[in-house]
Amino acid sequence: MKFLILNGPNLNLIGKREPELYGVTDFLVYLESLRNFYSQHEIAYFQSNAEGDLIDQLHEKALDCDGILLNAGAYTHTSIALADAIKAIDTPVIEVHISNVGAREAFRRRSYMAVVCRGTISGFGLLSYELALLSFLTPGE
Repeated sequence: MKFLILNGPNLNLIGKREPELYGVTDFLVYLESLRNFYSQHEIAYFQSNAEGDLIDQLHEKALDCDGILLNAGAYTHTSIALADAIKAIDTPVIEVHISNVGAREAFRRRSYMAVVCRGTISGFGLLSYELALLSFLTPGE
């Protein structure tokens, strides 16, 4: 199976930014371990701080993927355009967050992505990505 991990703004700083919330492991190091463990699957990765780039990736890669893991970062709470892009594709998308957004600031509790995604996984650190991947690999949806 083929998957795409899409990370939004500031997630290029995982491992450096607010380690008490996001941990100390660099995302690319984590990604390599995920790819190694799930080597029978193809896991593509794209990160951008630009909303339009994320939308373009959804449009371009959706046909080539069995599932998309999206951590839209702060766009989760602001981007109707990103939510519309998810609605426009047939590929299932899982919303992923490293921190427990429900236990953070009030504005982070609103997700424009949640209503257009298959599900949401948050609060398990980088393991949230693996849990989202497993949701695609586990039969009996």
